[in-house]
Amino acid sequence: MATGRNDPERRERIITAALDLIAEEGVAGTSHRKVAARAGVPLGSMTYHFGGMEELLREAFTRFSSGIVAVFEEHLGAASTADEARTAVADLVHHLSGGNQRELVLTHELYTLAAREPAYRELTREWMRRSRVALERHFDPATARQLDAMIEGLSIHRALETEPHDRALTVEAIARITRRDGEGS
Repeated sequence: MATGRNDPERRERIITAALDLIAEEGVAGTSHRKVAARAGVPLGSMTYHFGGMEELLREAFTRFSSGIVAVFEEHLGAASTADEARTAVADLVHHLSGGNQRELVLTHELYTLAAREPAYRELTREWMRRSRVALERHFDPATARQLDAMIEGLSIHRALETEPHDRALTVEAIARITRRDGEGS
């Protein structure tokens, strides 16, 4: 591992360490000192790479949300028909709720910050916008918005339930949201 000023990976290690600490201890338990120790960098590197804890948190949550959007794009990008897109949405719900405790905690930590801080609210809005863009490749904007909320809600419910719902419930919810007017009740 490179050390000193010529360490091009240092900034990325710091961001990764910050996300890991947030997942383990929450935003409130994350400090410059803890992040530096976790990243294996001198404490002075924190101020060299980031103007403060707020900047580090924004960078970390931006990376995290971009990663989730990439998962959306990966699942939906392979679909070429409406039925394939519906299947991709179901796959996405079950992927996002598949037991990755780190992602679940990071999502909730970001939501908590967004509820209090406008900068994080803007970050979550951008995340939602990008998620809807991926959905709008296959669905009209109103349906994409409904599916985005459903994906989020069902993923959280599945992840937090002691006995998560099965795929049939997810598929049924997707069918109801994507059903065209006049197609059944």
